[in-house]
Amino acid sequence: MSTYISKEVSDDLARARIAGLKKMSRLRVEHGGMFYTVLRLWRDGFAVEAVSTPPLRGLVDIYEGPNLLYQCLIVASGGEGGEMVYEFKRHTLAQDRAPLDFERAVDAPVGLLGEG
Repeated sequence: MSTYISKEVSDDLARARIAGLKKMSRLRVEHGGMFYTVLRLWRDGFAVEAVSTPPLRGLVDIYEGPNLLYQCLIVASGGEGGEMVYEFKRHTLAQDRAPLDFERAVDAPVGLLGEG
């Protein structure tokens, strides 16, 4: 017995799945000053909704809520089921402070007190 699902039903299922992923996701990708919902994120890439997200390329930032998680260099790797998939060429974990170019001693003072 073969199972056949019409294209209309298949498209409706894909839209419902994406709507559910968008509703649950706190992840966003920023490109060119605009934000787009990240449907899925994994070690080597992420997926966004194909119809509501323009083609992305180059350097992007990925946020969870208001927090910057990664700065990424991306390349499109394909699309299926209403999603567009991107792979990381490079992704760097965001830091809350600038990197130091010297070693800080463990017992270094955190500030100086002055007379004022």
